[in-house]
Amino acid sequence: MNENEISYKIRGAIFKVYNELGPGLLESVYVAALQHELRKENLKVLKEVPVPVFYDNEKLEVGFRLDLLVNNRVIVEVKSVENLAEVHHKQVITYLKLTNLKLAILVNFNVSNISAGIYRKVNGL
Repeated sequence: MNENEISYKIRGAIFKVYNELGPGLLESVYVAALQHELRKENLKVLKEVPVPVFYDNEKLEVGFRLDLLVNNRVIVEVKSVENLAEVHHKQVITYLKLTNLKLAILVNFNVSNISAGIYRKVNGL
């Protein structure tokens, strides 16, 4: 399954979770619900995946973690904030670069229309 096929399933899961739970809950609730929905779609979903950071050929002891990694190919970064800041978008792009992955989905569940809260981020796709 390629990144676009995976992202289609992720989007569907996001809509299901949003329609069931609505906006305004903690990020951790949405992460757990998304993980559940994606596994129902027979996708491999890892939560809180460590992201190694190398600087000057040395691995730094820092604690970055991806919210979800789907099929080892697509990052899902979940937020539940009033407004996404530019730094949230940049964070996801940096995660793509650090992991050498091509696609990430940034989603903010604290919106009145979930379609407006989903952002697709690419790294050479």
